[in-house]
Amino acid sequence: MKLEVKRFADNGDATMSVFFIDGIAKCFGIEDEERKIKKAGETRVPEGTYDVLLRAEGGYHNRETARYKDKKPGWHKGMLCIHNAPNWKIVTGSMSFQYILIHPGNTEEHTNGCYLPNTTASFATFTGGASRTAYEKLYPIVRDALLKNEKVTITYYDIETGK
Repeated sequence: MKLEVKRFADNGDATMSVFFIDGIAKCFGIEDEERKIKKAGETRVPEGTYDVLLRAEGGYHNRETARYKDKKPGWHKGMLCIHNAPNWKIVTGSMSFQYILIHPGNTEEHTNGCYLPNTTASFATFTGGASRTAYEKLYPIVRDALLKNEKVTITYYDIETGK
């Protein structure tokens, strides 16, 4: 399965994009801004292709498991974690990231470097809306592919620069 993030706007504090699964647009996305020198929790993942696996540990995993325990038993199997190195890391150039997830959130303040799917996006505020709805639509598609041992990758593109 191929996931793609096609970034189309960066206001210096947040980045907006469209999220695709196997070439089909599924939702918008919000991330941190681009930085040449990484600042922890304030830098988006550099352009490139990375692996995605389910990470069934950590704070986000525990919160999401509790959220869906009664509402959708067995639905949550782990966080969608983006990485290209051991211990859930992304290592690219001089930058290193760890525990980069796809999870709900509507503003740059919610990202901590992660990718936030959203149903709507506002150019005026560089925020999204109805993130939980977008997440609940895309998560089972990716989760089920991973549970079937399909290879899942995510590629980040900056469509303004063509990277």
